[in-house]
Amino acid sequence: MQDIIQLLPDHVANQIAAGEVVQRPASVVKELMENAIDAQATKIELIIRDSGKNLIQVVDNGLGMSETDARMAFERHATSKIKTTEDIFKIITKGFRGEALASIAAVSQVELRTKKEDSKTGTNIYIEGGGFQFQEPIQTSDGSSFSVKNLFYNVPARRKFLKSNTIEFRHIIDEFQRVALAHENVEFEMFHNDEPIFRLRKGNQMQRIVDIFGRKIHSLLIPIKEDLGWVKLEGFVAKPEGAKKTRGEQFLFINGRYFRSPYLNKAVQDAFEGLLLPGYIPSFFLYLETDPSKIDVNIHPQKIEVKFEDENLIFALFRSTIKRSLGIYNVAPSLDFEKDTNAMQLSPSRNNASIKNPEISVDRDYNPFLTERNPSTAEKVELTEFYKNNISTAPSKINLFEEEDFEEDLMRLPNGYWLLNKSGKTLMLDLGRMHRLVVLSQNKFKKISGVSQSLLFSVEYFMNEIEKNKFRSIKKYLPSLGFEMEIAHENVLRINSIPEGLKEKQVIPFLEKIFEILDYKTEEEFMHFYEHQWNKMQAKSRFDFLYKTDAEILIKQYQQLGFPEFLPSGKRCFYEISLEDLENKF
Repeated sequence: MQDIIQLLPDHVANQIAAGEVVQRPASVVKELMENAIDAQATKIELIIRDSGKNLIQVVDNGLGMSETDARMAFERHATSKIKTTEDIFKIITKGFRGEALASIAAVSQVELRTKKEDSKTGTNIYIEGGGFQFQEPIQTSDGSSFSVKNLFYNVPARRKFLKSNTIEFRHIIDEFQRVALAHENVEFEMFHNDEPIFRLRKGNQMQRIVDIFGRKIHSLLIPIKEDLGWVKLEGFVAKPEGAKKTRGEQFLFINGRYFRSPYLNKAVQDAFEGLLLPGYIPSFFLYLETDPSKIDVNIHPQKIEVKFEDENLIFALFRSTIKRSLGIYNVAPSLDFEKDTNAMQLSPSRNNASIKNPEISVDRDYNPFLTERNPSTAEKVELTEFYKNNISTAPSKINLFEEEDFEEDLMRLPNGYWLLNKSGKTLMLDLGRMHRLVVLSQNKFKKISGVSQSLLFSVEYFMNEIEKNKFRSIKKYLPSLGFEMEIAHENVLRINSIPEGLKEKQVIPFLEKIFEILDYKTEEEFMHFYEHQWNKMQAKSRFDFLYKTDAEILIKQYQQLGFPEFLPSGKRCFYEISLEDLENKF
């Protein structure tokens, strides 16, 4: 029988390995930035074009590489981080397998420019699709510059499965933030399509968090700190008012390495027990330091999972430390439900006398009018005649309420729904959804007026670097929509006028929604999203009726639409209650 087992060619093996290491452009960003950190860089610059599909460039001022090291770096399993098996269990660097550069080079066109500080010339290497092209000496600055172009150009199936530019760019920002948050003593810069996105100075952990997420998060952060000798925990958790329904600002680090752990996330969630509404997730930035021999980071291709020697102790550390900090800053519940109820019993009096109920004495002979002047008999007759004349001309029936002109029976239910008897049918109405459909129909053929209303006091909005860059890109559209705003300080947006119909309390949430989209390609795309958010905000803000008359007006407007049963999203606006079913209940 013919032998069927054979060794794979190097370029095929590298492409298979690339499937684990390089899943998207963000994976390349992570590996290159972590290599720069391992090279002891104090300044790292990230340059992105087309969300990393065409160019990912990382420039650092680290140690650099010699000619031989530069060539060896692209070989599989070539690394300077470990030498023996024992080294795997005391890893202090970000990388150690020696697979990243070989995998990246297998699915892209890579150019490396590097130079050591004590070398007169540097080295330039170019690799395409895993194949070495050339190496030559050049003049370059100290450190390294990796340029990754046309990612997955030779694997079209992989490139086809990449998401839109907006989604891929969001993943790149996530990886950038994770590395930047773990190394606050390193200066970072990020550019996308030649536009500056981040410029992060050196500083402490608090400064780095504020530089990334904006100054509005500063007042929400509560410091966390505990040192048990063998493990150290520090960082910040946000107050309950900073919690959100979506994940995003949950960061765990171990020895400067970002990692994920649903188990430890639950420890944080448990520490906030009784403080958050159901479905809300607290924000946190937590940094662990421990002996590298007590953890294992070699259990996931992307090194984002960590195995602890005793994870239960870490869980208890998280929960107790955060609970204590919340209590110190008066965020814990004000009632102690674990308190012994027996201690709250009243103690008996000393002489064992019966306890008397409190009494209230009332002077029933008191007349507050005795001190006032009593009217004379003539004045009484004059006042009596005056009232008789006015009563005779008054209507025979006084009605404090207007006559209802609504033909149908309408009743509010305690759960917020309404019951309507219509044409012999009983309907349970969701007025919120009905109102949303009415507003959408009213705005369907009505363009946003762009009429502006000045604010008595300007509203200030603290922007992070992403939002500041986004503001510059849409600044030219805002005046025609009714906004008048300017950058007052480095990261402060001052809003002086807002569109007519937008409430002052809605300005900040509305802008946050507008800044949520990272990249508007065209003016039409921006206007479409703006109108969608405007209609959504109006439908929500105008649903403020509390009285039956307001509900009746809405139902009449809804009848003009033909009383549709469903929203465009498929959600039901009302539900018919069968009278037969009701009778069967009795």
